Formats: sequence, C-alpha cells, structure tokens
Amino acid sequence: MSIEVSDVSKIYGKQLALNDVSFRVDKGNIVGFLGPNGAGKSTMMKIISCYIPQTKGEVKVCGYDVVEDPMFVKSRVGYLPEHNPLYPDMYVKEYLEFIGGIHRIPNKATRVDEMIERVGLTLERKKKIGALSKGYRQRVGLAQAMIHDPEVLILDEPTTGLDPNQIVEIRNLIKDVGREKTVMLSTHIMQEVDAICDRVIIINHGKIVANDESINLKSQEMRQVIKVEFDKKVAVNILKSIKYVSTIKKVNDTTWLIASESEKDIRPEIFEFAVSHSLSVLTIHKEENKLEDIFKRLTKD
Repeated sequence: MSIEVSDVSKIYGKQLALNDVSFRVDKGNIVGFLGPNGAGKSTMMKIISCYIPQTKGEVKVCGYDVVEDPMFVKSRVGYLPEHNPLYPDMYVKEYLEFIGGIHRIPNKATRVDEMIERVGLTLERKKKIGALSKGYRQRVGLAQAMIHDPEVLILDEPTTGLDPNQIVEIRNLIKDVGREKTVMLSTHIMQEVDAICDRVIIINHGKIVANDESINLKSQEMRQVIKVEFDKKVAVNILKSIKYVSTIKKVNDTTWLIASESEKDIRPEIFEFAVSHSLSVLTIHKEENKLEDIFKRLTKD
C-alpha cells in the first residue's frame, strides 16, 4: 500500500479542515482527489507530503509514518503544490541541477537531461524560469517533482495554465508515470479525471463523500435523463402521463428533458406515448451520467 490515511483530522484554530478522513491508494493507481474550494484537498496533500502535521490520526507513505519518518517519506514523494514555487532568476537546467543536488541524485546531469526531455522543456532549458510562460513553469514544477524518481507523486492542479495541446501531453505523461507509481492529483477539470484517473475520491467540508472508481460512481446514479424532440408542440401536463417519469424540463416548444428514477429504460414508454398522441419522435437520446453532475450533487451545501 503506497498511501494509507486513517482517521485524520486537521484543525486550524477553531476551523476543522479535515474531519476523520480515511482512504488507501495502491501502487500503480492514479487517483483524482476532488472537492470544492476550501474542502480540505490541499491540506490533505500537504500532510501526506510532510509539509504540515495532522492534528490527529495516522498517515503512512510506503509503509512509513509521516510524523515519525518524515525524511524517508519526503525522499519517496514528489510534490507539485497548487502555487508552484520556483526561483525566477535561475535557469531551467540550473534549477533542476540544484534540486537534483538536494536529493543527492547519482548521475545528476544525465537525470536532468532526461527530465527536461520528458516534460518537453528542451527548447527552454537555457532560459530563466522568470521568462517562461505559466505553462512552461508548470512543466518545470513537474520535472522537479519527478527528478528523484519518487514512488508517490502528489500533484495539486498539475495542468493549471497549460494550453489544450500541453494538457494532452501532460495527461499522457501522468498516465505513463502512473503505470509504475502512485499518483494522487487534485483538479477541478472533470474531463481530466475521466481521461486519466482510475479512482475518484471526493471530499466536502473536510469529510470523504465518495471513494470509488469513476465508472462505479456513474453507475450508482439511478436517475436517467432522456432528451427527446417531437415533431410538434406538446404540453408539459400531457408529458407527465408517461410511465416512470419523475421530472420534466422544457428545452423549447418541441424538445424536452425527461427524467426518471427508475432503473427501467423509459424510451419505449416515450415512443408509446408519442404513438398514442399522434406525435413523431424526431430525435431521442439518453444522456450519460456525468462526473461533473455527481460532483455537484455530492458537494451541494
């Protein structure tokens, strides 16, 4: 087990930032750690990375306690915080050599060159960090997080400031790294979670409200929504006669979103309704459950 969090709470003054949080993450997993602003995501990541201590509970990384063995844990963890702290007056290669020296990496020059190529900084290697765009500075942050070949990567908003092409490149890099390491990343971009994460943990007000594979979370949502377009106007009170329907939302005079809490597919019921009311169905589509909608439901105040 790479990360074990047991009954962890964190109190800042009178504010309870984390409330008895527990979860486990295995090696080779990429986990999306999600939650609204102020939910406790960054606090949990800082505790795992030994930047701050928990108020109570236990956290182990690669079998070692973050309080009792912080130096060992830090040597096994690569951390990219939300606000990427860099030295703007240092050159890219110079900075990575500096970080490599802190970690006492053997063959430092070779490893620095490998990381520069891997994160796509080859053309920027001789530039000062302060002269880089936000996207390239984020790549420098990723390089410093991975330069010592850690077993666990903690990434807080890793694609912030990247353009669409860069996002795809970094996603592929994270997926590649995740085959042999443990990756825990925080993001507000649900498409990113769908694209690269094996598992999703959602936190709200300092408590875990979901912890499962993304596909399982979606399948647990019993509610189905059917978008249907008829060939002519139809009144909402007539649509309510369709069997198993719970709510109806108007898109325009002929198009409707029809929701049901039933497990039964209600599309045959809609077709029967159309025939009995001399309507033609021009289009009908079953909307997929989206992680974004599940997130909103679970984190709603």
